[in-house]
Amino acid sequence: MKIAFFGAGLMGKPMALQLIKAGYDVTVYNRTPEKTEFFKKMGVTVAKSVREAVESSDLLITMLADYLAITDTLLKDKSINFKDKDIIQMSTLSSQQSVQLKSVFQSRLARYMEAPVMGSIPQVESGSLIVLFGGSKAQYKKWIQLLSHFGNKIEYMGPVGQAMATKLALNQLIVSLTTAFSMSLGYLEKSNISIGIFMDILRNSALYAPTFDKKLTRMRNRNFQQPNFPVKHLLKDLNLIIDEFKAREIETGPLNEMADILSRTIQAGYSEQDYSALYNTINPAY
Repeated sequence: MKIAFFGAGLMGKPMALQLIKAGYDVTVYNRTPEKTEFFKKMGVTVAKSVREAVESSDLLITMLADYLAITDTLLKDKSINFKDKDIIQMSTLSSQQSVQLKSVFQSRLARYMEAPVMGSIPQVESGSLIVLFGGSKAQYKKWIQLLSHFGNKIEYMGPVGQAMATKLALNQLIVSLTTAFSMSLGYLEKSNISIGIFMDILRNSALYAPTFDKKLTRMRNRNFQQPNFPVKHLLKDLNLIIDEFKAREIETGPLNEMADILSRTIQAGYSEQDYSALYNTINPAY
């Protein structure tokens, strides 16, 4: 089996590398050629065009920035032959966008699945991502072994659209928990209250979430370099969440405020930095 992996960014690069290390025949394609130099030096095949990547492979895996990046990369050229190709789309989209992609690829005689992941670069490298699969049960059984190279928990969520909805519900908690923790931490710091004692209390309460400790040092040191998940991507996901919630008549008031916080964080120059940089917007350093 030959695999074409589309996307060599923060997540795409280590995910493609996991498959290469596992012995799969992988061709890498990225719209920004500079990001594929790492693979060229390894001797991995780097496709010069989308057509070359698609038509030389049996399975296409996408880890691209968003819906527009996927359609612009794969669907702009109507003459590319997708017949009998399997497509596993692993980026975070809205459930509606994923269903639309399934329809388009089916019209071009390809088999589309979704498999968004929970976790970031450290989890990719340790093979401990949580993979959420959307598609048929037969597709799930066919691809679970390959997907196990990314994570040790491959959850079948149902038909296409269901895995994406689950991923957005989880990402809503990412932004909500990080925002809430930032507010408490900022308040305590400016009240000169021991953060160590506060964290001891928090860790032993029902309020604790491990993400608080993961982001604590970054926030206290205001060091948001070397992100596992940048601010711009969290805002992209949050906008998807808001649209999906509105469509289902779920209140979005708090989420709109969080989107404003992330937008202001980006305006302050933190677009490419870790999403915990929203702490600087919530608790500015003077």
